[in-house]
Amino acid sequence: MSSGATIHRDTIGEAWLAVAEVILEEGVPEHYDGLPILEIEHATLVVEVPDPGDELIARFGDPARLAWMRANFVDHERVEALGGARSYASRFFDYGATGRDQVAWVIERLRKDPASRSATITTFEPLSDTSYIPCVSMLDFWVRGGAVELVVYAHSIDFGAKGYGNLTELAIIMHHVADALQRPVGSLRFIVKSAHIYDTEQAEMRAVLAHYEQAEQRASVVAGG
Repeated sequence: MSSGATIHRDTIGEAWLAVAEVILEEGVPEHYDGLPILEIEHATLVVEVPDPGDELIARFGDPARLAWMRANFVDHERVEALGGARSYASRFFDYGATGRDQVAWVIERLRKDPASRSATITTFEPLSDTSYIPCVSMLDFWVRGGAVELVVYAHSIDFGAKGYGNLTELAIIMHHVADALQRPVGSLRFIVKSAHIYDTEQAEMRAVLAHYEQAEQRASVVAGG
């Protein structure tokens, strides 16, 4: 199995398409929750300019899937598609239904101590997460070179249907924290144990990559005169 791939790209859209290409070319057949996937192990995406308004995601992403992920990150209602699990928004801004705003805590921690190495929050709620375990489990913020950087860990990410939505929402949170601290946004590092694409979405992703490659070739021809 392909393992330890590190993908450096300027934008989240480029990183999404790059990891999808690696999965389709080098991934091996596995199963997740009984469904067949192609998978690579221990992938790391490093995005230098994590802009939530990414042009490639706007062009090739599914608006309905983006809207679903947006709701997961902003609405506190339980997510029926995930068995009634608490949303990411509730985990970030009302941890354990206690009213604890973890994002506000990160901002205050870095405001008081910009050198902190422990401005770290989790989505895990072990007393209630008995069936669904959030894919994105840890967000670790720090200030490097004056900018706010974010390191994220996920046990598994579907880079066919949801990965670009995760990247977009993580970039939004980064910008929120950086704006509150009046600092620029640095790089986003996304560490994924299982980076995969479901078999049912392979054809769709191959078509997206083909369209992207064609667009890049046309742009190259135009640029070359």
